[in-house]
Amino acid sequence: MTVTTDVDPLTRAMSAAVARVHLPGSVGYQALAATHDTRHRPGPALVVEALTAHDVAAAVRTAGALGVPVAVRGTGRDAVQPGCVLITTRSLDALVVRPQHGTAQLGAGVRWSAVLQTAARHGLAPVCGSDAAGGAVAHLVSGGLGPVARTFGVSSDRILELEVVTGDGVLRRVSPTVHPELFWGLRGGQGALGIVTSVQIELVEQPELYAGTLWYDEVDVARVLRAWARWATRLPVEGTTSVAVARMASVPHVPAALSGFTTLALRFAWIGSPAEGERQIEPLREVAEPLIDTLGVLPYAAIGAVHADHGAPGPRQRHDVLLDGLGPAAADRLIELVGPGSGCRQQSVEVRRLGGAVREPLRGPSAVAHRDAPWSVTTVGSASAGTPDPVADDARRIAQGMAGWVRPGALAGHDDGSGRVWADRVFGAGAASRLRDLSGSYDPAGTLLAGRALGR
Repeated sequence: MTVTTDVDPLTRAMSAAVARVHLPGSVGYQALAATHDTRHRPGPALVVEALTAHDVAAAVRTAGALGVPVAVRGTGRDAVQPGCVLITTRSLDALVVRPQHGTAQLGAGVRWSAVLQTAARHGLAPVCGSDAAGGAVAHLVSGGLGPVARTFGVSSDRILELEVVTGDGVLRRVSPTVHPELFWGLRGGQGALGIVTSVQIELVEQPELYAGTLWYDEVDVARVLRAWARWATRLPVEGTTSVAVARMASVPHVPAALSGFTTLALRFAWIGSPAEGERQIEPLREVAEPLIDTLGVLPYAAIGAVHADHGAPGPRQRHDVLLDGLGPAAADRLIELVGPGSGCRQQSVEVRRLGGAVREPLRGPSAVAHRDAPWSVTTVGSASAGTPDPVADDARRIAQGMAGWVRPGALAGHDDGSGRVWADRVFGAGAASRLRDLSGSYDPAGTLLAGRALGR
């Protein structure tokens, strides 16, 4: 739905409330409103470049008073609803690491790479996402499954305190004892309850790890995936692993050995002695010879290399299902659906082994759901504005083909969608209802578009 907005009163009011307002046609607007998703035009009514948390609060209050919805961007380039006010928090990039406390305070514009590099100077590390170039706060509020999740849990479990602007335009400090209901919902609630401007996280003592990726030829995809499924079922919690069946683009940044082919990327991270990590992975090295082998000891600050993303740029859509098991029959069926020669239209299909510390919430319950799921399958494909959408149809084909092993739910941060049905699926009906109630309490006018995505 396109929002029709009388821009002039909005511009006057917003310019009086905050210092940096960028209008359509300006250089600042073009830079900050740009998106990889060319399906969405026109763009926001204006862009607020927030320099402080108080700018965010003033912008939300101003937009709310005029009945204009608000979207937020940190470091990303996701498309937003036409006619809204877009608040960008990328300039909120303050970062303070306190080694004596083992914590870090980071603004909404900080990327994981900065946290990794700064913490590493003190032998510390964040429980971060797989994309080191990605925004830390966006990952944290999504729950956050990273390359070492089975050992250290989901990233949002490491949150100690947050600063957030709720939909009523109030800047609030949130902790386990101050607004505990928001503390529950902001950890894993996909940003539905407010715009997080700053967060304090706990760091772990982990200067290095044994990790990397084995890339296999398409002729070996089937047997490696079958062997990996058996192996991953018995993997100790010190290990985190996933595989991705990927159709590699023929672009310069993709290694020549992979370019233009279907391949299987086997990711593995081991928190423990490198010798034991080597022993753990050895059975899979014996299944087939990888085209590329990057496994070895690396500084934790280089953890982004484990899930190196060689996907083509542009708009993507993600769909996720959870599995009760990945035994031989399930693995064979998955290969039929997504392996070489299957006609699969996804850029990649990722299978994650869950369990371990993912199951155990720290600091009480949070909005992160489906912690007991042992496996997830996430499809990633090019987004299309067409009807029918062949990539979305293909994702449904894969989910239906795995129906014999699918359990209710999906990983919220790995499944793009909105609305009541989607929210009930990714959060669980009870948690989704609680999130809707909280959103209604702190954003009664429904100003924040992220809150509307719950299906209020």
